[in-house]
Order: sequence, then C-alpha cells, then structure tokens
Amino acid sequence: MSTLRFKALETLSFKNFRSENAVTVPAKLSELYCSNVFSEDTMREYLTKEAFNSIMDAIKKGSKIQRPVADQVAVAMKDWAMAKGVTHYTHWFQPLTGSTAEKHDSFFTPIEGGKAIERFSGNLLIQQEPDASSFPNGGIRNTFEARGYTAWDPTSPAFIMGTTLCIPSIFISYTGETLDYKAPLLRSLHAVDKAATDVMQYFDKNVSKVVPTLGWEQEYFLIDSALYKSRPDLVLTGKTLLGHAPAKGQQLDDHYFGSIPTRVMNFMKDLEIECMKLGIPVTTRHNEVAPNQFEMAPMFEEANVAVDHNSLVMDVMVRIAHKHHFNALLHEKPFAGVNGSGKHNNWSLGTDTGENLLSPGKNPKKNLQFLTFFINTIKAVNEYSDLLRAGIASANNDHRLGANEAPPAIISVFIGSQLYSVLSELEKVTKGKLSPDEKTDLKLNVVGKIPEILLDNTDRNRTSPFAFTGNKFEIRAVGSSANCAETMTIMNSIVAKQLRDFKAEVDALVEKGLKKDEAIFNVLREYIKQSKNIMFEGDGYSEDWANEAKKRGLSNLKTTPEALEREMDKKFVDLYEELEVFTHREVEARNEIKLEKYSTTIDIEARVLGDIARNHIIPCALNYQNRLIENVKGLKDIFDDKEFKKLAKEQMSLIANISENVSAIKLAVEELLAARETAHGIEDGQKRATYFCDNVKTLFEKVRKPADDLEMMVDDELWPLTKYREMLFTR
Repeated sequence: MSTLRFKALETLSFKNFRSENAVTVPAKLSELYCSNVFSEDTMREYLTKEAFNSIMDAIKKGSKIQRPVADQVAVAMKDWAMAKGVTHYTHWFQPLTGSTAEKHDSFFTPIEGGKAIERFSGNLLIQQEPDASSFPNGGIRNTFEARGYTAWDPTSPAFIMGTTLCIPSIFISYTGETLDYKAPLLRSLHAVDKAATDVMQYFDKNVSKVVPTLGWEQEYFLIDSALYKSRPDLVLTGKTLLGHAPAKGQQLDDHYFGSIPTRVMNFMKDLEIECMKLGIPVTTRHNEVAPNQFEMAPMFEEANVAVDHNSLVMDVMVRIAHKHHFNALLHEKPFAGVNGSGKHNNWSLGTDTGENLLSPGKNPKKNLQFLTFFINTIKAVNEYSDLLRAGIASANNDHRLGANEAPPAIISVFIGSQLYSVLSELEKVTKGKLSPDEKTDLKLNVVGKIPEILLDNTDRNRTSPFAFTGNKFEIRAVGSSANCAETMTIMNSIVAKQLRDFKAEVDALVEKGLKKDEAIFNVLREYIKQSKNIMFEGDGYSEDWANEAKKRGLSNLKTTPEALEREMDKKFVDLYEELEVFTHREVEARNEIKLEKYSTTIDIEARVLGDIARNHIIPCALNYQNRLIENVKGLKDIFDDKEFKKLAKEQMSLIANISENVSAIKLAVEELLAARETAHGIEDGQKRATYFCDNVKTLFEKVRKPADDLEMMVDDELWPLTKYREMLFTR
C-alpha cells in the first residue's frame, strides 16, 4: 500500500476511537439564538431611540442613514463586540469568486503619550477600500487599478466570528459597477417589491411592502480529513477525477434518512450551535441518498438575509468539519456513480401584513390574489427560462443536471395535476365581460376550491427543476456550491418584469370598461395559454420528455457554454437594464467571468488528471507488472514449457492487460494535454469555453476508464489512491 494511503487509513483508525470532539449541547438552542448577532434586540439595548429608528427605517423603507447616526451605530457595534472579546472588524462581502471575502482591521489606535485606545467610526462602518486588483471583474477595470469599495448593507445584521466583527457589505468598483453578488440582489429585491406592491393594490391597499423569502436546503459530503488529503484530485479540484465504483454504493437506499453516525452527529451539533449564535435558524438535519452525504436546512427568511446566511454556513461548515477531522465537500459531483449535491432554493413572496402571496386564502378574493402571483410566476419562468438555466450553470453543476439525481437541463414547471385542472378551467373564461352566472361559477366552483385542492396536493415531482410545493416554488437545479444570490436575483427580476407587464395590461382593460376582476381573469387566461408549453407533470428524465420539449420549443441547454451564450440575449440584457439590476456592461462582465471560470475549472481538472495518471497510476501499474513478470520468470525456471504455459497463462494475460491500459493512459494524457494547449490559444472567451467543453472535457473518460480498470487489477497494497469504498463508508 502506498505510504500516503497507508498513513491516511492508519490515522483514520486512530481518530475513530477518540472522543475529544464530543459536543455538549445546551438544553435550549433558542437560548443561543442571535447571541453573536447585532440583532434588533441588541440594537434596542445599545442604540439611542433616534439611531434605532433610523436603522429600522433603512431596513424597512430603504431610507438613507445619516453620518451622525452611523457614528452612533459604529460606537454601539464596537462596544457590543468588545464586550464579547472582539478585537477586529471586517467588511464581509461576496465577490464573484464564489466564496466570501474579508480584510480584518483592528479597533486598536495609538494615541499621543505612548498610549492606545479602541476606535470605530461611522466612516469606517459605512465604507472601506479593500485591494480589488485580484478579484474577478470581467474587464471592468485593469489589474493595476486596484481600487474597489465595500459599503455597509444595514438590511443584513452584523455578526461576530471568533474575535472579529463582520459587517455584511456590497462590493463595487471605483467606477461604481458591481463586483459582487449582493448589490444586484438588493436591486432586484427593490424591483420586485415595487412591482408586487403595485399589483397588491388590486387586492389589499394596506400592503406597502412585498419581500421575497428564501428557504435553502444545503447538501454536502463529509470525508475523513486524512483520506481527503491522500487524494490530490479532491484537494485540488474538490472532486475525484479517478476511482472505481465500489460494489456497494447507494443501491439499497439504506443511508437515506438513516440513523446519523455518532461522529457526524457531533459535527452537526457543533455546526448547529454556531448557526444558532449567528442567527441562522437551522431546523433540519438528515442523511442524504449517497453514502457520507448529508443535508441541513433552516426556516424561511427574507431573501437577502437568507443568502448571507447560506454563504456564511458554507464557510462555518468547512471550519467546524476541520475541528472534527472531516472535510466538507460542497462540490456538485465529488464522486462518480453516486448522487451529487444540490441546493434547493424555496422562493416565495411575503407582505408587511404577514401574508404569503403564494398561499391561497379563505375566500375567492384571496384565491384570485393567489392565482395572480402564481400564474405570473409561471409566465415569468416561461418567458425567461433560458436566463434561469444560465443562472445555475457551472462546470460542477453540469455533472448533475439530468443525471437521474437532479432535474434535467430543460427548464419546466410542475404544479400538480389538480392545480393544472384549475388553470385549464380558467383558460375557458370568456374573453371580455363575464356574465353573472360565469362570475359565480368561476369564483365559487373554480377559485373557491383552491384551498381544498392544495390540502391534498402534497406529492412532488423530483425530476422538475421548478416545482410548486404548496406555498412556494422550489428551484431544484441550483448547485450545492453556488451562491444563492444569483438565482434569487434572476427570480426577483423576471417576476418583477412580469408583474409590471401584468399591471399594465390589467389597467388597459379597466380603462376600456372591464371591471377589475374581469380584467384580471382575462389577462390570466391569456397567460395560461401562453405558458402551457413549460408546464409538465411527467418524468423529466425520460427521453420522451426531451423529444416532447423540443416539439414545444423548450431549450435543452446541456452544457454551461451553451447556457452562457444564451445569457447574452438582448431580451435578457434589456430586462436587467429596464429594472436597473445590471447595466449592459455589468451583464457582459459577469458573463465573461463565468466563461473564464468554466474554462479554468476544466483546465485545472485536466492538469490534475494528467499529473495523477502519469505520476501515480502508471508507476504503480508498472511496479505491479514488474512483480508479475518476476513471478512469471520464476515459474519458467521451475516448470517445463508445457506446465509453464498452463500455470502462467492468467498472469501473462494480466501483464498484457496492464500494458494495454498503461499505453491507453499515456496516449490519452498526451491527447488531453495537447487539447489544453490548443484551448489556451483561443482568445474569445465563449469559443474557448466551448472548446474546453467539447474537446478537452470529453477526453477525461479516455484517461479515467483504463485507470479505473487498473484499480481492479493492481494489488490493493500497491494502489496509491484512497479508494471509494474507503472514503464513502467511514464514520
């Protein structure tokens, strides 16, 4: 057995018997909730009434915070944080790298007389200037132009991590373009708030604000740290590029919702404690389908806070995992042959009066309100399905989509057969004015029965990328490592645009003499007709659906380069510019960044695969082959030719098979590296990504297949890489 693999397994064996990481959980997790958050209750305690009201107005109404108030808030934050042992502060932001970023500064300030004090002012709270030279920018500025600004987002509360006060912030360039995920999310929240509030005036004039909500479900793998470090591909790419499937994987479904292993439970308890302190309302934990795969999920929150919390929990998860000698894998497909990981985004709209706009009410008026937002959301997805597909596109997620474990790349909407019947009835509404009998039948027999329908409509279509699940839409195709902000920005934007158009059409019909309800029914009727192609109730994995989707005119964008090319469609760029979510330049820059990230990811994987094949697999195979050759030579010395041929037949065949596979690997690696070089010579980002997809990535299997075959031939003691059966079945 290779030294690295032997040490990894030996370390694992030792650690499994240690109890140093047993976790003591408090009697009530609620006692810890928000203890490390500058929450509303904390602000009441530390702020003057004037400052508190100013902050609440900024959160609820988007009002600007004046500099004197910011000074008060800064001092209050510092005093609260220092009372908890904090020494530094940072503007915590989410650049387009896909992870979070922070630059720590100390409260410590030297003063005259060789003394020092702790200071934190409103200026430092509101704005910081980190070095932005190495963050992705898509050509918005030159590398030598390092200036970028972080600006405080008061709508997401500050929190403490270790001894650092973290202040959620946006990140922009010197010229004002966004360089992060949060700024466009905030713009989209404003757009959908305005559009939805305007539509709500048809139903409830008391509503003055509509807030998108998000409930995310985070899937992940846990791998013993020693085993993780013994796999160069896991360390460098987040996934295994080689590895033969074990005899037992997930076929028996015995891991799914099974009892949680003790060591994993200790990790989960520790993670939940940290989440509670940070105000992340985690309530769910369980084993997922694949071995060593798990899931956690919180309660619904306002979308901006929920996005911050998901980014934060991915960071915390990795830190806590290390404490328990695990590595948390957030890659969408770390192991071939077992399910990958996703992150379901459950999206809805709530009002400042406490309503969920995607829940029906107790009377026809409330149900018409529900149908308005329900049908407009479906129409929005129908109009902008390619944009939604582009928003979930990545090199990692391409491994999942359509692989009988995640929704297909074809965007469709599942609403259940009963709601589909309701929409079919609404489609029959007479165009123009309704007769009294039609109104009565429609309101009582169709709209009035929606609550009863939803009560029994509890089944889900796990193959649908966009499914209605009772009081929310579940976007099931988002990748586990993705920042939720991108999908939420798209959802908010397309629904805002759709609601704007809806209101304009309804108002136009009212001006022509139709009553409000009649106008609403008329417009919804047309929307149902226009959106029927995207509604699908069947098996999204079937070939029949792929053929049917093509007939319906739905896109099947199977790869990231295909999806990202469609992202630059004028229709999508115009949408963002109209809503002031992105400028054309910002859309272009982000598209460039995503294409570059795709190419770089495939390029790194190609290099790592080539290195492992040449430096680990081939030498190991030749070593074992030499042993076999020596053994065959020994047999030849002992037996006569007839007996020798009989006894050495299988070994000779094995020697030949090893040679064939080694030769196949060598030729495939050379072809792979040559393709990489060709890709590097392509200047256009879209063409380069497409080449990496079609001509580099497709060669991976030519290296992997013979390498995985060798894994089943070579002596287990010699094989250099920790095997799937060792990584996936450790506790």
